Amino acid sequence: MERLKNIPNNKFFIGFVILLLGFFLGFLLSPSSSPEASAHKHIKSSENHSWTCSMHPSVRQNEPGDCPICGMDLIPVSEDEGEMDSDKFVMSDNALKLANVQTMQVGRSGASKEIRLSGKVEVDERNTYTQSTHIPGRIEQLRVNFTGEKVNRGQVLASIYSPALVTAQEELLQAAAIKESQPELFEAAKQKLRNWKISDGQIENILNNNAAIERFPITADVGGVVTELMAEQGDYLERGMPIYEIANLDKLWVLFDLYESTMGAVKEGSKVKYSIKSIPGQTFEGEVDFIDPLLNNNTRVATARVEIDNQDRRIKPGMFATGIIESNLDAQNKEIVIPKSAILWTGKRSLVYIKETMNERSGFSIREVVLGNSLGDSYIVEEGLNEADEIVVNGAFTVDAAVQLAGKPSMMSPSETFENSKEAEIEVSEDEKQALNNVFDKYFELKDALVEDDFKNASGTLEALENSLATIDNSKFENSAADAFKNYKRELQMHLSDLKASEDISAFRDGFDEFSAVIIRMAKSFKPFDERVYIQHCPMANNDKGANWLSFSEEIRNPYYGSAMLNCGEVTDTIKE
Repeated sequence: MERLKNIPNNKFFIGFVILLLGFFLGFLLSPSSSPEASAHKHIKSSENHSWTCSMHPSVRQNEPGDCPICGMDLIPVSEDEGEMDSDKFVMSDNALKLANVQTMQVGRSGASKEIRLSGKVEVDERNTYTQSTHIPGRIEQLRVNFTGEKVNRGQVLASIYSPALVTAQEELLQAAAIKESQPELFEAAKQKLRNWKISDGQIENILNNNAAIERFPITADVGGVVTELMAEQGDYLERGMPIYEIANLDKLWVLFDLYESTMGAVKEGSKVKYSIKSIPGQTFEGEVDFIDPLLNNNTRVATARVEIDNQDRRIKPGMFATGIIESNLDAQNKEIVIPKSAILWTGKRSLVYIKETMNERSGFSIREVVLGNSLGDSYIVEEGLNEADEIVVNGAFTVDAAVQLAGKPSMMSPSETFENSKEAEIEVSEDEKQALNNVFDKYFELKDALVEDDFKNASGTLEALENSLATIDNSKFENSAADAFKNYKRELQMHLSDLKASEDISAFRDGFDEFSAVIIRMAKSFKPFDERVYIQHCPMANNDKGANWLSFSEEIRNPYYGSAMLNCGEVTDTIKE
């Protein structure tokens, strides 16, 4: 009976032991879940990752959370992007292949420009002859009566009835009858016929036949092809009037059109490779032996002449030709040249994508360049690239589209750092500051004239400002300052040309906006002033887009509206001495 009573107690004891054993084994096998370990894990994760928003990639945080713009959960940034500069965009090798992105390394080479010309084959003016009549009279017969007919020298071209010539022949016959007694008269009668280009043989024929020739032949003075018929049968011609125009086609000219933009690159002696449309598959070579010194007022072109040897008569006047001239712009100085396909244009700016390789990954960043002369399919780069830079030459728009989606600085949305990169401060000497101050002094005079609504004085100041710019010698600046001033000078001269074309003060003020923008950037770069200068802003100028100007006084005196709204504006920044 007592054994039966202890059975439930034994079962309770066995279950309790099994439960304790389970807790013990679970403690041994589970990883540490202490608060310290959890915090350490969280810190390590946050340190190794940056977090961004899939809809707003410009958002970056060091820990997970919500996007401050749209409220979506942030996601970790990939390791590729995390290790690169924040302004660089990373593309995998597979993505580059799919997008057909191609790059090239920039180097210096001789800049040659391929100039394409169009022209036309013309008759050599030196081999063109106007056949005229040396006998006054009526054309009885034209033996050559169409253009294009070939004639030989001495060939009879026409017959003329000349009453004056008949009278002269009769005088010769009468003088011949008394030549024994009056030889001088006989000789004078023959000389009269010679003056009409009647040969001695023809004169002897008249004397032998004892009769005047009524229809006298006109013979060709030169051989060639009749290019123009200038008289008709039955016409009465005075002595010296033209009948035909005859040209020798053994030598021809190709006259190529030279537009004003290409005149400087083509010289006498330039080699030309050209083709004739009527002779496909064959290329001819020649040399420019003459350039017209006068410009055609109607077409605004001059002509470059190339001489052709046309003994086989394959080439005919009137045929169209296209030519190519390779012009070396500067044989002494090597230039950085890039293909046109690498350049992205956004209004006044020209941009390229630079490729940089880091840890076997490709990163792309955008860079502004200053372009020089166009070379046809390529451009000279004046500023913005260095030797050995690797640029995108094919697929630049594809890269830019991907960069825009990633929220990186791109063609349409440059970063603030990119926009202000030209305003980096450059140290200049006291002499350089003095030279620059001459330009700024004229700028302040110009600004004050606009404040006073004085269009005449403002226009007159432009010439003094232009002279101040021209007198500054770039060679006196240090390297970085010289390059910077060269670019500022080019921009200012361009805007000065626009200002000089202004017909009234309203147009002048419209151009003053961009001119002031360059002046302000130059002031920030060089800081040549001995006192504080204020950058002031009018929000209503430039069609409510706003415009800036410089002033020595903190007081607002608006050059964009003058007396109409003299005190409209505010101080937005200062340039310290």
